[in-house]
Amino acid sequence: MTKASTNGASEHYTIISADCHAGGSHATYREYLDPKFHDDFDAWRGKYKNPFKDLGDQRRYRNWDNEMRNSQQEADGVVGEVIFPNTVPPFFPSFVLFAPPPQPDDYEHRRAGIQAHNRWLVDWCGEFPERRAGMGQIFLNDVDDAIEDVRWIKEHGLRGGVLLPNIPPDVKWLKPLYDPEYDRLWAVCQDLDIPVHIHGGTGAPDYGKYPVAMLLYINEVSFYSQRPFVQLLLSGVFERFPRLKFVMTEQGCAWIPPLLARLDKTLAQIRKTGATGEIRYGPDAILPKSATEYFHQNCWVGVSQPGPDDASARYEIGIDRFMWGSDYPHDEGTHPFTREHLRQLFWDVDPAEMRQILGANAAKLYDFDLKALQPLADKFGPTVEEISRPLDRLPDNPNEALLKAAPVGASAGA
Repeated sequence: MTKASTNGASEHYTIISADCHAGGSHATYREYLDPKFHDDFDAWRGKYKNPFKDLGDQRRYRNWDNEMRNSQQEADGVVGEVIFPNTVPPFFPSFVLFAPPPQPDDYEHRRAGIQAHNRWLVDWCGEFPERRAGMGQIFLNDVDDAIEDVRWIKEHGLRGGVLLPNIPPDVKWLKPLYDPEYDRLWAVCQDLDIPVHIHGGTGAPDYGKYPVAMLLYINEVSFYSQRPFVQLLLSGVFERFPRLKFVMTEQGCAWIPPLLARLDKTLAQIRKTGATGEIRYGPDAILPKSATEYFHQNCWVGVSQPGPDDASARYEIGIDRFMWGSDYPHDEGTHPFTREHLRQLFWDVDPAEMRQILGANAAKLYDFDLKALQPLADKFGPTVEEISRPLDRLPDNPNEALLKAAPVGASAGA
């Protein structure tokens, strides 16, 4: 029997990663695809080329193989996970998170592809419902369709919520997120109490086929990933929908306090004078609250593989808004060294606070049953004593261990 600490809590942390990724194989997705698209899917699949074959045929299986995935998560001390997509759904031009929103002529097929993923995800999460909170996908080409898909996601128990497409600045066939047309969607998400997410690494424009393209992407994408937060805040979405839950995942959080300070100053000046310099604003631009107040009212952050600056910022953004994430199974994530990561960054943090950021905050937002997870945590979770020991040496041959254990984030489902 596991011993308990003096305050009645288990010696073991219950770790729920607020950022994990999974997806089906192409063969499996076909089974969940509307049959009227099967012929088109077969033609699309016949032309598909996996750009990640050099990473090894076995690594992609962790996207869907229960035994492989659960054993790796357990070895890493993680017993619950919020599931973002990770493979290539039917008719997508590239990895699911990086693909631009569909244009009108491929919208029907692309929507059928994410619906196949959502159906697969319901069944896959249902195999271990206490461990997995799945994230449904929607598109914004048609608001009525988006609302229909949101209702389906809620009704079918994907309690991770919805992943919102991040609209790049060169996508002119969709209205920007600050357009009032989406208010009907925000209202439904608020009424259904379903979290709305933006994931890091998204929203960047097409840089073209230049040698520098990916270098530009990696240096600029942080800004584009943050744009939805600023757009929703400044356009008054959080004012009109105060119960809307908006989550920014895998974007760190050290950038949030200085951004909030700048926005607070701007909004305060506009409330006072109606202007910034020579620019005048109408009454619709004058928000009654500060950016900081809207953040604490509406926002959470899923902080994947946080660094020291992110860890320090948790007090400014609020301990109750900070959720730790491993980013499994991505190479840049903490797997298979989550214990070492936590010891390196949080060894001197009060255990009550650690329980909050490692599991309790995510459990509250995504409706995990902590009592149901406790036996798993007592068996696999790191102990309070273990994490309280400062990391005094790095793992031996970490790159070799990573290659053996961790699959790539964008491994395509073949």
